[in-house]
Amino acid sequence: MVVAALRQPSGTQAPQEDGISVEPRINDRIRVPEVRLVGPNGEQVGIVRIEDALRLAAEAELDLVEVAPSARPPVAKLMDYGKYKYESAMKAREARRNQSHVLIKEQKLRPKIDTHDYETKKRNVERFLAEGDKVKVTIMFRGREQSRPELGFRLLQRLASDVEELGFVESSPKQDGRNMVMVLGPHKKKADAKAEREAVKAERQAQRQADEEAERAERAAGRAAAEKERSDRPAREQPTAENEE
Repeated sequence: MVVAALRQPSGTQAPQEDGISVEPRINDRIRVPEVRLVGPNGEQVGIVRIEDALRLAAEAELDLVEVAPSARPPVAKLMDYGKYKYESAMKAREARRNQSHVLIKEQKLRPKIDTHDYETKKRNVERFLAEGDKVKVTIMFRGREQSRPELGFRLLQRLASDVEELGFVESSPKQDGRNMVMVLGPHKKKADAKAEREAVKAERQAQRQADEEAERAERAAGRAAAEKERSDRPAREQPTAENEE
């Protein structure tokens, strides 16, 4: 039986063990006769031999990076590959740090909740929504309360109306066994709410610093005034001493 040798097509990246290459080929690793060259500022140089492209890269003290291996011919760009990798890593890290994760918080109420407890629960819901989180509101029925689901429905409607400036009803009230559940969604996105909190925090910190600086300046002015008064005192007392003589 004759086994045909498989040759990797030119212009493709060499596969790793998992069959996927995540790093582009650079410089001498680019095994093609010619490339469509792109300059360091994005200018189109045209189709050049690989030898000429490598020479231009060496003259500019840059790397020749294969950016589109599947094109015919492959597209290569002149760039500082080390700097490019560093900037890409920093952008990815920043994106992960700013990525928002919407959480679902939960508040449980009883159908015959008293006014004080209701206000406390409502403030919690308002705080969760203001922070950009969803809120699952659960009405818990016990005993004979299960025969009065309208009590829970009205309570959920009242809560939704009280917090409508911060959130909206994402999932209407539904009976779930002995409970009735409603989900509220925030008007603000998690990232926007976080940015607002950080802005308020920065403003408060700046105000505290300004107050501290003003207080230090006032104390310094007081010390300067007291020092001036002490230095002026002998001059005021000297004529008195001469008169006594």
